[in-house]
Amino acid sequence: MALELEGTLRQKLGVQSGTSARGQWAKQEFILEFPDGNFTAQACFTAWGQEKVAELDKYQVGDKVKVSFNLKSREYNGRWYNDLQIWRIAPAGAAQQPAAPAQPAYRPESAPAPAYEAPAPTLDDMPADNPADDLPF
Repeated sequence: MALELEGTLRQKLGVQSGTSARGQWAKQEFILEFPDGNFTAQACFTAWGQEKVAELDKYQVGDKVKVSFNLKSREYNGRWYNDLQIWRIAPAGAAQQPAAPAQPAYRPESAPAPAYEAPAPTLDDMPADNPADDLPF
């Protein structure tokens, strides 16, 4: 599964490296902060391999980046662990081949006013209290 996400690079963790049966390996994790509705969220991504670690090294904390990544999960001792492995990192807004024509951004200040707006309800519009209805909602 390939996914993309744009956000702000919030933290770069230390490079981890070692030797396995297949040879030398390196990885570096980093925290990306991204918009999630009205709030922001953070996720920890992993850059696997010397090439990806070197690519991540080009960016500083606070830079706006776009990451392309794969979501993987694995089970260990009855618990499941997720891994967000990047396969590309680029500056946010970098020109790439668009999959679909770009839509103009929605700007509420430029939106036309609705033709009809219902008036706000008043106390007279509220139903009368019913003593048989004792629910608080």
